[in-house]
Amino acid sequence: MYKPKQPFNVAAQILTPSTVKINGVNKKVYSAGDSFFCSAKSFGGTEKVLNGVYVLEDTMNIETYYRPDIKADCHIKLLDDMSEWEIISDPEDVERRHQFLLFKVRRYKGGA
Repeated sequence: MYKPKQPFNVAAQILTPSTVKINGVNKKVYSAGDSFFCSAKSFGGTEKVLNGVYVLEDTMNIETYYRPDIKADCHIKLLDDMSEWEIISDPEDVERRHQFLLFKVRRYKGGA
């Protein structure tokens, strides 16, 4: 039986996408949804050069209680520092019991 490795003591908010047409171009807009608690474990960042700009890619593993509204196209906002993270892949429903979700998120920061 699966048990979470850390307590769910990090406040977060789900950001759900919707598509808006601006000047004839479809653009994703994220609107704030419900808040929830999770555990967030970071592994530091990876240095990259994207389009000639030096950036740092941070990744983090998130564990939380099962929520069917958290999907792969959503973003997560951590409420302690207001940082916004994108979900990398489909959240995993642990043992398909609808009790816990595991997923990985990333964000890019930097650029000089």
